[in-house]
Formats: sequence, structure tokens, C-alpha cells
Amino acid sequence: MSDIIRMTPEQARRSRALIKNQCCNYDNGNCILLDDGEPCVCPQSISYSLNCKWFRTAVLPNDKELYIKLMKPKNRKKCTVCGNEYTPTGRNSKYCDKCRRKIRLRKDAERKRNKRSMSAF
Repeated sequence: MSDIIRMTPEQARRSRALIKNQCCNYDNGNCILLDDGEPCVCPQSISYSLNCKWFRTAVLPNDKELYIKLMKPKNRKKCTVCGNEYTPTGRNSKYCDKCRRKIRLRKDAERKRNKRSMSAF
């Protein structure tokens, strides 16, 4: 990641709680990974930026809501049907994957019905 991800104070509190409860390298405020004979403070627990790779890959996904807020791509859109966020596949996309399939099936059925009714004349 080239961009430094900054957290709000509320997000930092949630991340500290995650570290204390979920991180296997956290030991009473110290980081076991950085310990080289002397105790070293866990940098993620005192920072407002995401700087610990272990936290980013192993601990943060345990809190889905916080993970999405911090790690989501910047080019997300909201689905016009259900309102959920999704990563667009093209510049004109309006629907998430689940809704896109439903809309496509509905439009295909409607088109086939219209074609059948037009061929009766």
C-alpha cells in the first residue's frame, strides 16, 4: 500500500480493542514481533494510521465493518436496487453482482415475452 490509511479516533479505539482481544503478538502493550531483547511498544496501538502489516492482514478482518471502512477501494458505488456498496465492473454499471443477475433475468424474460407477443401478429 502506497497510501497511508488514517483512522478517526473512534476507529482507533476499535482497532486498539481488536489488538488487545485478537492479536497473538500483543503482550501487555508490547509487540512480540518487534521484541529484540527489550520490550517494544505495539506501534499499531499508539498510532492513528495503519502501519502494522500483521494487524492489517490477520486482525483487522475480524471486525468486518471497520475492515470495510478502512480497506475498501476508493471507486465504490451504491447499487440502485439494494443500496449495498460494490466495486463497479464498468463505468456505466448501476447494480451489484447479485442484483445485476436478477435484473438481467427479468429483462431477458420481458424481452422474450414481447418477442413472442409480436410474432403472433
